[in-house]
Formats: sequence, structure tokens, C-alpha cells
Amino acid sequence: MKLTYHGHSVLAIQLADGQKLLFDPFITGNALTDLDAETVETDWLLITHGHSDHIGDMVPIAKRNEAPVISVVEICRYAAHKGVAETHGMNMGGSFEFPFGKISMVEAKHSSGLEEDGTMIYMGNPVGIILEAEGKTIYHAGDTALFSDMAMIGERFDIDVAFLPIGDNFTMGVQDAATAAALLNASKVVPIHYNTFPMIKQDPQTFVNLLPAGVGQILAVGETLEV
Repeated sequence: MKLTYHGHSVLAIQLADGQKLLFDPFITGNALTDLDAETVETDWLLITHGHSDHIGDMVPIAKRNEAPVISVVEICRYAAHKGVAETHGMNMGGSFEFPFGKISMVEAKHSSGLEEDGTMIYMGNPVGIILEAEGKTIYHAGDTALFSDMAMIGERFDIDVAFLPIGDNFTMGVQDAATAAALLNASKVVPIHYNTFPMIKQDPQTFVNLLPAGVGQILAVGETLEV
């Protein structure tokens, strides 16, 4: 399994059978990403919540690739309204077996809404997304604050790699993210959601230094981690 970080919270996963998953495809307007929204390829789109820096280019990418959108029900209904042909709505606490593996949606402490034409659209609850495939477990926390039930997530799932926000202001900062990493007890932890905007400027090495040796791993934009 190949995990490639593409800036902000954009994560691409390629499975051994060639299937491609793309999480939170904020590409247009993302100065840090190496992707092009008009050429990126994926078989599935997974969205943690409804803010513009996570939904991003979901609709045009889904249409061009004929890729189903997997997210909370409200985001899936929004995608369908925008002309996305196939969606799969879920919600916090639910899980489902897809052709590529199992997706579980877990709690995230955040908000979720999309402003369109001056109106704020309700986009359901924010979630973290857990992928179980090919004997590995990957956790994309989306945007979240630290919460004590992360310990339960760590007990329930044997997490190989956790992608955690560290940017502060809108999400956890480095100290809270380090506490989250300890609660989750993941084998590897990769920082995300930082340095895209001035308000979330962070040094990821500061975060890694708070973790046990060998646990934290900084991925440069476009860099791949194989698990």
C-alpha cells in the first residue's frame, strides 16, 4: 500500500491491486499541493467534512473520473445535487465493506459547513475516516480537536499509520496532536493540515520531537510512505 501526501490534508492511497483512493481533495487554491485538479486520477473519493479546504475539487474530480464519493450523508447528498453519479453516504459510528476494503467513520471534534453564494450550507457531522485494507489500518483524522475517546479508537483499531492535523487555530496544535498520538498508539504518525495558511504555520519537526523515536514521520508534498 502506497500512501502519498499532497499538502494540507490531501492524501492519496494506492492499493496493491491498483485501486486509488483520494482523501479531502483540496487542490484548487492550495498553494502547497503538487496535484492538478484537471488531471488527478482516482477510483474513489473520501471526504472527512464539508469545509471548502477539504471538499475542494470533489465534484469535478468525481465527475471526470466517474469516482464514487464516500462521506457523511449530507455531503453525499450535496455531491449528488451537483451531478455526481454515485455516492455512498455514511455517518459517525458506521462501517461498510467496499471493493477496496472496509471504511469506518469515527468521531471528530470540529464543525462542517460550506459557504455558497453567501449562504452557509449544513454539511453534517465532521468525521475521521479509518481504512482497513490489505491487512493494514490507516486513520485520517480530518480536522479535529483532541478528545479523550481517541483512546477508544486506539483500542478498537490497530492503527499502522495515523494522519493527524497539527496546524492549531482551527484544529489541534502540536502539543494536543502529540497527546492524540499517544492515545491512538499508532505505529506511525504523519502530521497534516499545517503551513497552508499563515494562521496554521507550524514546524512539523517540533511535533515529531514530542513523539517516541521512530513514530513520527514528516512527509514532504508528493512523498510516498509504503506500508
